[in-house]
Amino acid sequence: MRSRTLLFGFAALATLVAWQRPFREYPGLEYNNFPLPPDYREKTEWVFARLMYPQGSGGGFRGFRNRGDWREGNSMWTQDYPRADRHFSGAIRRLTRLHVRSTEQPVNLDDGDDVYNWPWLYAVQTGQWRLTDAQAARLREYLLRGGFFMCDDFWGEAQWRVFMESMQRVFPDRPVVNIPESDPVLQTVYDLHDRYQVPGARYLSTGVTYKCDACPAYWRGIYDDKGRLMVAMSVNSDLGDSWEWADDPRYDEKFSALGIRIGVNYVVYAMTH
Repeated sequence: MRSRTLLFGFAALATLVAWQRPFREYPGLEYNNFPLPPDYREKTEWVFARLMYPQGSGGGFRGFRNRGDWREGNSMWTQDYPRADRHFSGAIRRLTRLHVRSTEQPVNLDDGDDVYNWPWLYAVQTGQWRLTDAQAARLREYLLRGGFFMCDDFWGEAQWRVFMESMQRVFPDRPVVNIPESDPVLQTVYDLHDRYQVPGARYLSTGVTYKCDACPAYWRGIYDDKGRLMVAMSVNSDLGDSWEWADDPRYDEKFSALGIRIGVNYVVYAMTH
């Protein structure tokens, strides 16, 4: 019976890879012409899938206001992209047995059924997103089918309200709760019971870990009917920057170590639950 299960799993994986859209790249807010590794088109078991989304009107990056088409990049969803994605993908390669592509994949919820081909999905700056009703419905279906969504780097009550305006249309009937210490996601690979705020890039010049006053770090989530974590929120922390700056000696190792461990746990949990 076990061999049948394994054969079915390999067949399902082969089907998943066959239907994935090929690698694509967009201009980012911070990086352009980032060097491509030679194996960037490799067909693999896991890929860093980054959610593309429309930006709301109430925010920007260092004063930036997106007046272009978010579907063409250079929008809030591209913050830290692609440097954070590729650093984290390299960490997953080293720290797990997953077969990992060296490059990320931007995923648009409007691209038909494409999102269902990526079991783990990440979004940054979700305190500045604004999903359409159709996108919210597609994200809900993706999660209920077994997908996992990690959202990161949104700070303070104002950004929380913006985030929840879209998330409540994704799941109007499911509560957001603090992830309990007993949850398997905190123990899947690493013991994550000693968590702390992970700072963004401004820490490099200021030594300050927070972006707003009275903004402690929260680890929140949304669960399905069977108790599976579907949405993992790192509120008032910036794990993306901990991946992006992991190779910079000015950024304390303890922050990147925690950010990578949290990400590893989320990825392995997503692939096994």
